[in-house]
Amino acid sequence: MSAFHPAGARLAAAALFALSALAVAPSTRAGTFPEHTVRLIVPQSAGSGGDVVARLLGDRMGSELGASVVVENRAGANGIVAMSYVAKAPADGYTLLLAGVSQMSFNPKLYKQLPYDAERDYTYVAPVVDTPFVLVANKDAPYKTLAQLIAAAKAAPGNITYASAGAGNSTHLSTEMLAHGAGIQLKHIPYKGSGPALNAVIGGQVELMTSVLGSALPQIRAGNVVPLAVLADQRAADLPGVPTVKEAGLDVPPMPGWFAIVGPAGMDKAVVDKLNAAVQAAIADPAVNAKLKGLYFVPLQGSAEQMRARAQDDAKSWGAFIAKAGIQVD
Repeated sequence: MSAFHPAGARLAAAALFALSALAVAPSTRAGTFPEHTVRLIVPQSAGSGGDVVARLLGDRMGSELGASVVVENRAGANGIVAMSYVAKAPADGYTLLLAGVSQMSFNPKLYKQLPYDAERDYTYVAPVVDTPFVLVANKDAPYKTLAQLIAAAKAAPGNITYASAGAGNSTHLSTEMLAHGAGIQLKHIPYKGSGPALNAVIGGQVELMTSVLGSALPQIRAGNVVPLAVLADQRAADLPGVPTVKEAGLDVPPMPGWFAIVGPAGMDKAVVDKLNAAVQAAIADPAVNAKLKGLYFVPLQGSAEQMRARAQDDAKSWGAFIAKAGIQVD
């Protein structure tokens, strides 16, 4: 029989207490979260669609959480700069990212090498919004419908130019998808952001662009660009005379334009649930909801798990298209 040693017993008790403290630490942190400012990283520049959504969310989320939510822009490399930054942040809920379908579902299929893993490096928190796209042309272009564009492109393969917010961006893939479905060749001219790309179409430096509807609508109303088709399941209420792509004769899927909030991998579920509830309350707030809809952002309700499933489905279906079309970004 071994002898009883008081000092050894004290050491054992101290170790057991430390293990118990570690075991309860996550729930304790979740119970007091947040204790200071939460940062919401946006992978686009100030004034972009994602930036507008983040700033509309931030104040209302802060009210729900009882702490400030500060928006921080980290633009660059089709969202890769922000994605890499958040992946390396502590998984404590204080650093979040308003990620888009481009970063979560498209980039992994477009780049041979990425400094992040969309499946492994992030915790999904909540869906936020979705948005439709519209194909627009310069007002002086010789085509005013999608059928006329296709005919012009077939007569001069590779001569018609289109702008995008960057290689691999949704605005790039959506136009490539249209071209692939129509059996035509267009020339891609990437820009650093959707604003410069749309300005290039308005100015006539480029002929076409697939744009987020909310950004293009003021220019359509001003007569600066001509809408050819809406990339959605149904027509836009403010553009009742503009057909959907399918109505215009192309059997292609609608372009996803969702944003979701994610954080670093390993976040505590109780913290995720608290953040999800704050996001859902924010987008359900009548004032925020009205502003989002006024910008043609459709608020999305749902769980973190539902958002992850949607991102995985888009990665699978659009990954197949990317491979079939041979689109690659260096």
